[in-house]
Amino acid sequence: MDFQQGLITTIHDFGIPKDSSEALRIGLNKHPTAILIPCLYEEFSRPALKLIRRVLETLDGLQLLVIALSASSADEVLEAKAFFANMPFEVHIQWTNSPSVLELLKGKDNSSFNLSGKPGKGWAVWQGIGLATSKAEVVALFDADIRTFSLSYPARMLQPLLDPSFDISYVKAFYSRLSIENNALHGRATRLFVGPLLTSLEQLLGNGPFLNYLNAFRYPLAGEFAFRKELAINLRIPCDWGLEVGLLSEVYKNISVNHIAQVDLGVFDHKHKIIGSSPNEGLQKMCQEVLASILRGLMENQAETLNEEKLSSLEVHYRRIGEDRVKQFELDSLVNQIPYNRREEELGVETFSKLIKPAIRRFMESPTTELMPCWSTVDSCNKRLRGDLAIAGTVQI
Repeated sequence: MDFQQGLITTIHDFGIPKDSSEALRIGLNKHPTAILIPCLYEEFSRPALKLIRRVLETLDGLQLLVIALSASSADEVLEAKAFFANMPFEVHIQWTNSPSVLELLKGKDNSSFNLSGKPGKGWAVWQGIGLATSKAEVVALFDADIRTFSLSYPARMLQPLLDPSFDISYVKAFYSRLSIENNALHGRATRLFVGPLLTSLEQLLGNGPFLNYLNAFRYPLAGEFAFRKELAINLRIPCDWGLEVGLLSEVYKNISVNHIAQVDLGVFDHKHKIIGSSPNEGLQKMCQEVLASILRGLMENQAETLNEEKLSSLEVHYRRIGEDRVKQFELDSLVNQIPYNRREEELGVETFSKLIKPAIRRFMESPTTELMPCWSTVDSCNKRLRGDLAIAGTVQI
């Protein structure tokens, strides 16, 4: 790995094996810390979550584990509780879509907010942040499908936040997305869409501050991040596939870049999405929502918008840059002796390029989006909601 620094403080993996468990234990015992895992019930039948549980069992000093669970019945929730029984710290299984939660969040006492949300990861994350920050100073979020999870993941994500002398409030992960079966490159949404798109926007719009900020992240779509409570409770949470980029926009509005770090987690593998056969499927749907989130961030943070004249230019720029990136990834793969299907990657760029103009036009017709309100605002209007939410999302054995 390189050792370069830039706008965002970068914590590299220099490949020096060291046991970080003692430093992590000391930090966890000084600062109450929670781990939040948004989770679908189906993950309990897969090996990744079993691996995550085995690793987390060794975390000495963790205050709380919140599982923000989407389940179809109380029996599934009870299975999840049994799965995480006997952990050496408190575990809260939050049934995010339970009838009681749905009734509570639609209740008349919350009429000043739209808290019903759009079912999905963002809504689960919003509930989880509310519960985790009620007991913890620091919260780290990990997905439930990480097949390479190890103690180094929470250790490296949390340590910048557990040492107050560095004044870091937000940590974002980056990593090498490789399949553990054949070491093939993944992360196509980032490699083939977001990376070329941000470079294209920079060429069209110039080096604006928000674009520079997004470009400073090695993996802007990484779903693993951590923050201090003071920041977490002041973030509005997007409820679509633009969650990660939308959160970066929220972080940008709340703190300066010198309070942000990105951390290399090394090799990383989790479930891979298909590109999909239509714009409403797979990565195609995801990339359109990510694009809308980027454009919204440009409007909010850089007062920048795209007119009709620039749409064709953006598509042409993106296509050229995307094709250049394919050549770069092919050479990178060749030297590292990992498989690479150049034609398949070129078809991916071609597919994504066709989404750009119609997606931007739809966005321009309706640029606003629903965000879950930040918890500091919710608390100011309803101080009981966190406690009521925890009760509503709990199933008693």
